[in-house]
Amino acid sequence: MARTTPVKKAWRSLAWLTVIIALLVGINGAGVAFAGWSWTPKLALDLEGGTQIILAPQLEDGQEVTPDQLTQAVSIIRDRIDASGVSEAEITTQGDQNVVVSIPGTPDKATLDRIQSSAKLEFRPVLATEAAATAAVGEDGSTATPTPTDAASPSLESTPSVSPTDASDTNWITPALADQYTNFDCANLDAEGANVAPADQPLVTCDSTGVYKYILGPTEVAGSTISDATSGLVMNSQGVSTGAWGVNIVFNAEGTDQFADVTTRLFGYGVGDARNQFAIVLDGRVISAPSTNAAITDGKPQISGSFDQETAKTLADQLKFGALPIGFEVQSSEVISSTLGSSQLQSGLIAGLIGLILVFAYSLFQYRLLGLVTVASLVVAAIVTYFVIVIMSWREGYRLSLAGVAGLIVAIGFTADSFIVYFERIRDELRDGRALVSAVEAGWKRALRTIFAAKAVNLLSAVVLFILAVGNVRGFALTLGVTTIIDVIIVVLFTHPVLQLLATTKYFSSGHPMSGLDPNALGAVYRGRAQFRAPTPATSKTGAAKEAARRQTIAERKAAELAGTSSDSNVDRKDS
Repeated sequence: MARTTPVKKAWRSLAWLTVIIALLVGINGAGVAFAGWSWTPKLALDLEGGTQIILAPQLEDGQEVTPDQLTQAVSIIRDRIDASGVSEAEITTQGDQNVVVSIPGTPDKATLDRIQSSAKLEFRPVLATEAAATAAVGEDGSTATPTPTDAASPSLESTPSVSPTDASDTNWITPALADQYTNFDCANLDAEGANVAPADQPLVTCDSTGVYKYILGPTEVAGSTISDATSGLVMNSQGVSTGAWGVNIVFNAEGTDQFADVTTRLFGYGVGDARNQFAIVLDGRVISAPSTNAAITDGKPQISGSFDQETAKTLADQLKFGALPIGFEVQSSEVISSTLGSSQLQSGLIAGLIGLILVFAYSLFQYRLLGLVTVASLVVAAIVTYFVIVIMSWREGYRLSLAGVAGLIVAIGFTADSFIVYFERIRDELRDGRALVSAVEAGWKRALRTIFAAKAVNLLSAVVLFILAVGNVRGFALTLGVTTIIDVIIVVLFTHPVLQLLATTKYFSSGHPMSGLDPNALGAVYRGRAQFRAPTPATSKTGAAKEAARRQTIAERKAAELAGTSSDSNVDRKDS
């Protein structure tokens, strides 16, 4: 089998890079044409402005907000927003009660729900309802939205004679509670305070459509026992997708045991009894109240109902990061201007341009025409980075802040450093007497280890900073990490292949003074046919010899001194 030559490898690498760039441009073009994207990235709060939302707590009579609750609420809201992408939001407290959320652009309803919803999830047994549900909690843990049937609810006329023994006991239904249920208006559910009801007391509420009323027993499984929640398509018992979206819940050990005990008890009532239902209550509203046809012991139920992909993901994120310690309502929402604006963005771009010019100037001064490879590599890296940032912005919710721009500027120096390491390795190989083609390949093997080690450190720093930081600092870490990966790709698929091709040209292989591979400047002596040999430091008086001597290691100097001493002794013996 014929061996692949360096030239063929070079063209193959350049072809792969062309495919990558074409793919990035194609993805962005398709997004612009079909998904409402733009050819420019979204800007963060400090560059574009956005919306400031002030959330006020909803409290029971006599309840006060503690500093710990505010701190926890800020952390949970930040996690919810970050779950949809790095959106550069700012979440702070105002006074001793309110939470201020500043987000770029104009938020849609789903974003507002993600921010302000308490996501207080409770599992309560049904005591009475206007109509029982035909849906069931099956062996696979799936549920469905309730629909009316003729199933019987316990009488609301009787007066409890004894204290309730469990959460399904109808002795919870006092005359006062029955009267509240009769006069309860589902249209005014928010005003009724169902979302701040005590967990150890029964609850009168409605379903999320506002059609069906319920009397629910005390909470038996709390949302705090959820260890994970994800969204996905609902599967039937045969493992075939139904096309509907749902939320998959995973309980911790405590929640698994509690859910198993409750579903075992409810299963004993039979499907025809309203008390066979187990209501899933989110912020005081029943989002599903399925009947129970089996005990669920694995702690992995599924919530299904009137979800689409977005609402299912929003609920899953809310449940995953936990319920807010208190409920909030939007007190005010107003548009805010950017704190830095277009002038600061322009200044950042000018700073980046100055950095590029300085790098270009240094490369051309230090490496002559070889520096054009640095220039071309940086241009290609800039193109790839730009389209990656644009796609991340419109696909993953990333917004470019001034900190992100700073990360891109810093990356210019890191990227140029890779090229310098490679060029110097090639020069070292030429000083050792290799031909240019051989020096490019040998220098690449030595440089690649150094480049990978340096970029691994950069990437690790970016990852750690992204995980530990919040706000704009995460944007800096993200751009730094992305550019580090792109840097490696460019060096492998562009810089090295270009040098492989240049090494075969007469201009560079002949050691032209302007090529950046001038033998005198390198401290080596050119002897034709792209071959170099090191001069003898003891006898040569040229600048090349001095450069070669300066670059010698201690061991090489000692060897040269010994060789010189031996030569002098031979001369002395001949003279004698």
